[in-house]
Amino acid sequence: MCFGSFKGGGGDDGELAPRPAQQQSEKKQQQQQQQQQQQQQQQQQSRPGSGRDVKSKQGPGGGEAHGHAAGGAPSGWQQQRAADEYAPPIGPPPGHQTDSYDVPPPGPPPGQHSTAYAPPAGPPPGRHDDDYAPPPGPPPRASDDWAAPPKEPPPTDPAHAKLLEHDWQAAVPDTSLFPDPPPFFSGYDRSHTTNASEEEAAAGEQWCEQYPLARPLVLDEAGRAALQDHNIRLMPPVGFNGSLEWLGKGHWAASTARGSPDRCLIGYPPLYVVEQHDPTRTQRPKTVYYEVKLLGSSRETSVALGFAALPYPSFRMPGWHRGSLAVHGDDGHRFVNDRWGGKDFTGEFRRGDTYGLGMTLRPPAAAGGAAHRPKVEIFLTRNGVRVGGWDLHEETDAEQDLPVTGLEGFHDLSCAVGTFDAVSFEVVLDPAKWVYRDVEL
Repeated sequence: MCFGSFKGGGGDDGELAPRPAQQQSEKKQQQQQQQQQQQQQQQQQSRPGSGRDVKSKQGPGGGEAHGHAAGGAPSGWQQQRAADEYAPPIGPPPGHQTDSYDVPPPGPPPGQHSTAYAPPAGPPPGRHDDDYAPPPGPPPRASDDWAAPPKEPPPTDPAHAKLLEHDWQAAVPDTSLFPDPPPFFSGYDRSHTTNASEEEAAAGEQWCEQYPLARPLVLDEAGRAALQDHNIRLMPPVGFNGSLEWLGKGHWAASTARGSPDRCLIGYPPLYVVEQHDPTRTQRPKTVYYEVKLLGSSRETSVALGFAALPYPSFRMPGWHRGSLAVHGDDGHRFVNDRWGGKDFTGEFRRGDTYGLGMTLRPPAAAGGAAHRPKVEIFLTRNGVRVGGWDLHEETDAEQDLPVTGLEGFHDLSCAVGTFDAVSFEVVLDPAKWVYRDVEL
């Protein structure tokens, strides 16, 4: 039966169908009707099966209205009462909210605001509109980048300029007075040509320890005459395997056999005698010099020109032990108390050439301290031309170079000519026969 129709066959006295307790949506009405039906069924089950009869009313036509028994359709007031007593609360039942997923709550969701990511007012920190703004004014011109220097220097006060002057010559001594610096390569351990054995070197050192350097000699009358006349005598050593011939005053010829050992020819009297030539007392320079001509017939060039303080081991080449120096012809090295390989100095000797070795001892440059010793210079000539030299007191290697004791002018110095293997040569001690003429005796 539809809402708004009459009960019965249609009269004016018929009752209208009851109206719903509340106007709800169709979905909610269906839910309420289902709940009402469930409640009515529960009520009917709780009552006795014989329900009480309800008297019918008479209609205007004298007919009785239909009565409602238990289980029949309730009347209008019953429906209204049931709706008032058993109507569910407004809204969905607890735990079953249909609108929790259908309709979002009003307003933005929590934590999600339209201003959450909105930038703050103004420029970001550290960034300003004027960071890269150009400086005020027009850009610089190329003509403003430089200025022409003045044509003349600024005037200087003469008194101030005099104060600025520095007498560097008084503060820095003349470096030409300094000894030559040592060579970058200090020396050789061995010669690239011939070398004596270690046993012979040890024997020479032992001999020098046994016979220390002698004190300066006091020449007798014959010795003084021979020295003044340049009539120096060469003395052949023990074990000399060769010949030594006197050719004239201050002139000797020598030759050695093949395979001859190291030997040293010593001249007497010494060329430098402390008693007569000491420059610290005479205040005059003294030069000692002699020459050796290597003959063209010489098989080898292993001859050495040197000086030695006495005594010196005659079975050793000059320059190998204390108080001696020499230039060796087989390799061109110079030796100063050096029993190893020597130092670079000149080229190998050539047959037919004349070589000269000299020492010049000059007075000390100044008094006091180490300046009391003479200044000693060694030089070498070839065929009358000076080809090299060195300062005896040059800077040396403290670990590899040995002292120059005996060569500084405080000991007598004799000419010392070394030989090895088969060599032929002449020794010239007379200045009148020297090829090199620039010698101040």
